[in-house]
Amino acid sequence: MQQINQIYINGQFVTPHGDELFDLFNPTTAEPFGQVRLADEQDALEAIRAAKQAFPEFSHTTKATRIDYLKRMHAAVVSVETELTEAIIKEYGAPTTRAVWMARHAANVFLEMAQVLQDYEFTQSIGIAEVTLQPLGVAGLITPWNSNAGFICGKLAAALAAGCTAVIKPSEMSALQTSIVTRALHQAGLPAGVFNIVTGRGETVGAVLSTHPDIAKVSFTGSTAVGKHILRAGAETLKRITLELGGKSPVLILDDADFNTAIPIALQAGFMNSGQACIAGTRILVPEHRLAEVEALVIKEAATIRAGAPQDPNTRVGPMVSLKQWQRVQRYIQFGLEEGAHLLVGGPGLPDGIEAGWFVKPTVFSRVTNQMTIAREEIFGPVLSIITYKDEAEALAIANDTPYGLQAYILTSNAPKAHMLAARIDAGRVLINTLAHEPRAPFGGFKQSGIGREYGSFGLQAFLEPKSVLA
Repeated sequence: MQQINQIYINGQFVTPHGDELFDLFNPTTAEPFGQVRLADEQDALEAIRAAKQAFPEFSHTTKATRIDYLKRMHAAVVSVETELTEAIIKEYGAPTTRAVWMARHAANVFLEMAQVLQDYEFTQSIGIAEVTLQPLGVAGLITPWNSNAGFICGKLAAALAAGCTAVIKPSEMSALQTSIVTRALHQAGLPAGVFNIVTGRGETVGAVLSTHPDIAKVSFTGSTAVGKHILRAGAETLKRITLELGGKSPVLILDDADFNTAIPIALQAGFMNSGQACIAGTRILVPEHRLAEVEALVIKEAATIRAGAPQDPNTRVGPMVSLKQWQRVQRYIQFGLEEGAHLLVGGPGLPDGIEAGWFVKPTVFSRVTNQMTIAREEIFGPVLSIITYKDEAEALAIANDTPYGLQAYILTSNAPKAHMLAARIDAGRVLINTLAHEPRAPFGGFKQSGIGREYGSFGLQAFLEPKSVLA
């Protein structure tokens, strides 16, 4: 059994004051492979003290110095790419191609932020005022299990680029990834206390970060329910808060689209990251008069989408991260059946030929109404809903009829029409005929998908406060 018994505070690996041991599981086998010793409130307080002590000097470093730090961190994470990829497969169950992308993304975010910082101006003249953007202070960064290494590095890159110091609370379910990333970042040689990594529970370490007066900024990625709790907790000290939360993204397939191309893209958007993605396109909107054609194409394409062992190159959907998550997805599949949706492919239980692990059959329901539970609530698994519309006005209304607004997809052969519809969809990002990612563009949500933005200059600005000097 692998033991992870250290956290990172003030430039040193230390044994946590907390003594709770948390089991780590391989979701492919449902068997435990190790334990992590969790930090507690006292550990969080020590990390905050270290970050606070390091802030005055670090906040006055030059842009060139911070760019150098970011480049060194990029190189450090690149050096552990193979080890990190293996950990993502073992601990999270991501298919190999996805795991490789996730490990590279964790390194690339440092270089991408260094490029943003290179061109960023912190001072500008406005009328008779000189306006300077200065770092907020100590940032509390809270990351999820579905891309733990990437979010640790992405949030830290933005905080450091701005001149903030940081205390990171990564998901306790991703401790193996965290240990590899922490060791790499330590090798980059930043000053002690500039970043601290404290693995613990949300109700302990996360609660301290959300309420402590010396935390000026919280950046959280996770569920909408937890995000609301963090927002309430931070209100007492008026913390600046960025929340990247849930989604129920529509995939709008227009009548003029090439359906032989559009359906595979739609399923890829829905099943990405094994369905455990806030941006997953889980509501597929199609013209009513073409439903039979859509169903036939979905059945054909779904037959090529295999759920299975992450190491198998043919696998496109890996296991759910935990038994709890597997049970959650199974409940939603049952809701779909009970509410009268038509089960097109997939369904309850383990996929054929699989007897162990937390695997879900890639599932698509058809003839779903937008008021059904499976169309309203974020499932966070490979379960998609096909919803029909009569015309584009109704399609737009259905797309926006959700409490979420993180991402949307439009598939069409008419680019001008796509851009017109994109302007009217309530989502932080709209992807037209693509599944691409642009690291310089802002990412975040409308409505209950969050507050604020990450990536690029918008992500950098989230850790800055403007000061006007008039003379």
